[in-house]
Amino acid sequence: MSNHTAAPTATQDHPGRLSGTYRETNPPGGSGPADGTTGRWWTSVKVMGIPLVYFAALFLLLTVAAVTDHLPPSMLIGFTVTMVIAGALTKIGDSLPVLRDFGLPIILCLIVPAILVQVGVMPESVVTVIDTFVEDQGFTDFVIMGVIAGAILGMPRKLLIKAGLRYLLPVAGTVVLVFLAVGAIGAAIGFGFVKAILFVAGPIMAGGLPLGALPMSDMYAAQTGGNAADFLSELMSVVIFANLLCVFLAAILNGIGKRGAKPFVGFNGNGDLLRVHDTNGDLVQEEKVYSARFVHMAQGLVLAGIILLAGMLLNALIPSLHHYAWAVIIAAAVKILGLLPKELEEASSAWSELTMSAFVPALVVALSTSIIDIDGVLAALSNPTLLLMTVATVVFAAVVSGILGYFMKFYFIEACLLPGLVMADTGGSGDVAVLSAAERMNLIPFATIATRLGGVLVLFVTSLMVPFLSSGMV
Repeated sequence: MSNHTAAPTATQDHPGRLSGTYRETNPPGGSGPADGTTGRWWTSVKVMGIPLVYFAALFLLLTVAAVTDHLPPSMLIGFTVTMVIAGALTKIGDSLPVLRDFGLPIILCLIVPAILVQVGVMPESVVTVIDTFVEDQGFTDFVIMGVIAGAILGMPRKLLIKAGLRYLLPVAGTVVLVFLAVGAIGAAIGFGFVKAILFVAGPIMAGGLPLGALPMSDMYAAQTGGNAADFLSELMSVVIFANLLCVFLAAILNGIGKRGAKPFVGFNGNGDLLRVHDTNGDLVQEEKVYSARFVHMAQGLVLAGIILLAGMLLNALIPSLHHYAWAVIIAAAVKILGLLPKELEEASSAWSELTMSAFVPALVVALSTSIIDIDGVLAALSNPTLLLMTVATVVFAAVVSGILGYFMKFYFIEACLLPGLVMADTGGSGDVAVLSAAERMNLIPFATIATRLGGVLVLFVTSLMVPFLSSGMV
């Protein structure tokens, strides 16, 4: 067999669900693996695809090295530490049948390491390795650019151009109208118009960490001269709360549809998105089937780095736009103009898929350990003003998206979900949680489009507003 990287596929234990972060091929307690090994639980149960007995051994070795202060702060060890911790936490989250549908695996990666640091359980050597990995070795750029480049270059050009007015207008319209509404609420209650957008609506509507709270905290810190950790704690508190609201609203919409309510024609599509038939196939995103060799993954990595470097060069010329925003513009221009051969676009997309499945959870663990302050998160969540605007952002996202989508010939309930709630959740596992609650997992390809394109749009818009942070107008 040739070496290749496969696309995400439906898992055996969750038919219809895309294979997510560190998903297992065989369900715990099942009849045994398909590779011919014994059915004993310590070999059939796997973490990161590694039989539990072997994973436990390497986790023990890592622990011994940590407590004896023998963890060198190198890039390789940084990958190892963060991925092993993420793998363990993700496995725990995936083992709980109901809670895993509400994004528990990624929530554990986000919260548990920060708690361990807060209570002094996390060995200092581990904290040092992760701090160095994030702050000095560029792990953040490594992951974010993999997501940005692949999200844009891997999107079908035909879909971007021909389906733009039908699907992308609700995405853009939802972002703009939600920003205006939440900004107005912020101004009315004394929080501030721009501040409400940058600190509540923006991180929520960006659809997760890689295009939301993480780059925004960096941009805000760079603009104000503050600490990214302080910004990230506040941003993440509203993002986590918003994700739970999105799942809750998706379940309510599904329940309303199941009760047969039809207040108007086109209210419920029962999983069908469009009220019109696409005879030309222009509105369909082809299923990605990768046959990428290792050299193609290397190409995807290089393309992400080149786009980041180009964004940094343009940022040096025009500092008003963050280099992530410039990277978005560059990638979009390359895609629309067709400057890259299909092979390289697929390489970038394959690298993005690997980044999201393998490295995003590790990055979340790294950020939780290095940046997130539990006291700051709790303080933010205890702020009734932030909670009010968070609820408003999620509700407006669903309603505005539903109305705009309806006028673009979408079914109303489906349009509330896409792009509304899937843009306001945490992306990835959040999309799965929302569509699982709505019993519409067949819409996951469109959720991917909304999350990624909506996320880059939000990142671009917020980057334009960042200068107001230090202008005294917030």
